[in-house]
Amino acid sequence: MVPWRATEEGFVTPEVLDWYGRFADGKPGVLVVEATGIREVASGPLLRIGHDRYLPGLRELVRVVRERSEGQTRLLIQIIDFLSIRRRPEREKFLRRFLRITPEHRSGLGLDPSAAEDQVREALCALPQERLLELLSPREAEDLEMGARERVSDLHLPHIQSLPQELPELFAQAAARAKSAGFDGVELHYAHAYTMASFLSATNTRDDGYGGDLEGRLRLPLEVYAQVRERVGPDYGVGCRFLVDEVIEGGSSLEDILQFSQRFAAAGMDFLSLSRGGKFDDAKQPKLGQAAYPYTGPSGHECMPHIKIEGGPFGRYLPLVGRVAQALRAAGHATPIVGCGGINDFELAEAALQAGDCQMVAAARQTLADPDWFLKMEMGRGQEIRRCLYTNYCEALDQKHVEVTCQLWDRDFTQPDVGAPEGAPIQRTRDQKRRLSPPAS
Repeated sequence: MVPWRATEEGFVTPEVLDWYGRFADGKPGVLVVEATGIREVASGPLLRIGHDRYLPGLRELVRVVRERSEGQTRLLIQIIDFLSIRRRPEREKFLRRFLRITPEHRSGLGLDPSAAEDQVREALCALPQERLLELLSPREAEDLEMGARERVSDLHLPHIQSLPQELPELFAQAAARAKSAGFDGVELHYAHAYTMASFLSATNTRDDGYGGDLEGRLRLPLEVYAQVRERVGPDYGVGCRFLVDEVIEGGSSLEDILQFSQRFAAAGMDFLSLSRGGKFDDAKQPKLGQAAYPYTGPSGHECMPHIKIEGGPFGRYLPLVGRVAQALRAAGHATPIVGCGGINDFELAEAALQAGDCQMVAAARQTLADPDWFLKMEMGRGQEIRRCLYTNYCEALDQKHVEVTCQLWDRDFTQPDVGAPEGAPIQRTRDQKRRLSPPAS
């Protein structure tokens, strides 16, 4: 989970240390640090690992988790790349400044081919919206109504064309920094709306050998893994998170997913963590001045299923995850599968393990609701667990890029922060309305 507690430049802050330290108090088997950017791209208060200057803070993060978990928690960091996405523009601003004028615009308006750009832009501004959308290309209309978004298939852009030559080394450098900082391993982010997931997707139409058929779409993810593995060595933990179902029209099929998992396992990945949905392709239209958010459409609802979703959120991914696990075992691979999706109690988690649907259980929102739920289960205090309500209160905060908290505890100012000196004030969010860290329980 991205908690939006880093600096605008991506450095670890005291709030980041408190956040992960609080989860480490619960002594989970493994703690995965948020998606952490590998490139020097402005991304707000998201952690980064694209330069050595981030190492001191990351080393301190490792130290805090080791100390507060008493050495019982393995610490991974998820490393990610993402492409540019712009905010939805005002109509006139888009037409006067951002739209690249083409002969098709002049022709559609009935203007002379030599008509000046300013004349074309004024004519476009004067059109009714329905007529304007008919005249714009589908991509131009989307840029207007959703905000411009880069795709891995935009080969006319040199920096997109060169991604296959650049990303393996960038991921390898990031993994080497993670190892140097003391993390036990890295999780390669090949899921949701981001660069590597887009290379894997059946919607990837690149014609340069890095898209199109299954082999083309697998090529870069496997090359990234190979370079990471070469850099960190055979004994360092490296796995990936990818989608068991894209939940979009034209997305990868289940057969594709089964092939991905087998190829990743055969390449030597140490674990496969499966998620679902969370794509830009079906995101809702953002408000003016805001960027599209990949968890607002049908695929997003499947990624973070709400309590009111048909069929319920509890263990929602597990049947598909189980299909992947079964296919891997049938092919002779022992690679552990991480299952997740609405898992918030011992019985559900244990049933998934006993059935062989997965070999490890991951829980994000439930752990946000109660970082101590692992210990409470172990101690026979299950009735004391704060159960996630799956209302996606936390997701709404994430969408605003403000500090993520949980509705079950963020207005509770009666309990002190864990480890704080007696009488110390409770740490609050920037707006002073919510507590930053889950209370003791």
